[in-house]
Amino acid sequence: MSDYRPPASVNELLPHSARVWNYWLGGKDNFAADRALGEQIVQFFPDIVGIARQSRLFLTRAVRYLAGEAGIEQFLDIGTGLPTADNTHEVAQKINPWARILYVDNDPLVLVHARALLTGTREGATDYLDADVHDPDAILQGAAKILDFTQPVALMMLGILGNVVDYDRACSIADRLVSALPAGSYLVVNDGTNVINPEARNEATRISIEAGTPYIARSPEQIAGYFRGLNLVDPGVVSSSRWRPSPEAPVPDEVDAFCGVARQP
Repeated sequence: MSDYRPPASVNELLPHSARVWNYWLGGKDNFAADRALGEQIVQFFPDIVGIARQSRLFLTRAVRYLAGEAGIEQFLDIGTGLPTADNTHEVAQKINPWARILYVDNDPLVLVHARALLTGTREGATDYLDADVHDPDAILQGAAKILDFTQPVALMMLGILGNVVDYDRACSIADRLVSALPAGSYLVVNDGTNVINPEARNEATRISIEAGTPYIARSPEQIAGYFRGLNLVDPGVVSSSRWRPSPEAPVPDEVDAFCGVARQP
């Protein structure tokens, strides 16, 4: 656990999904309630730790592709979570120091860390917006002050759409955000699925709902539904570990999370 005092707006007694995720990634920015929920889920669904780490590796590969091969200079990262290694701005700005990154989250502890740690290059920009994924219009209004919506944007939604309980609502949120972006923008989604170990995953879902931090795992077909009307980048919607892994490494095992990257025509 960190040695600083959290802001008064942080309730240490209630778990938060960003801090639970931080615990699974081996971070220290979490409280006893977060660790307790994290361990409770691990007991029923031990694969979650590997899923968290493979999802983070997917983020790194996707951002490298977008900032490099695709030439994207702006990133809107919703559901930022707590800073770890290889954050979006770090990966993007290593390739393009002029890249602009806006992080969005609604956890006060994430806000504290974002202000202290999410510093980018002198040439580019790294900023943070305190907003909720359930209010896409507020996100777009705030993002328009930081990003240039006349130029392509990479919309990053990793591990966040599962926090929207109703699938149709999750689709409408993704559609609303994408519709505000210009042609040549990209949507990046990574979310938990329930195909490899459905019984364990469903138990993890039940625990998350009871704890007040609902996370709904969905089918790969539902994940693919977020990309309707967009042009998927190869290899399409696949397990997170299988999206453009290093060709020098052995083919990784699939994990119970699926992802995709798609371009707005």
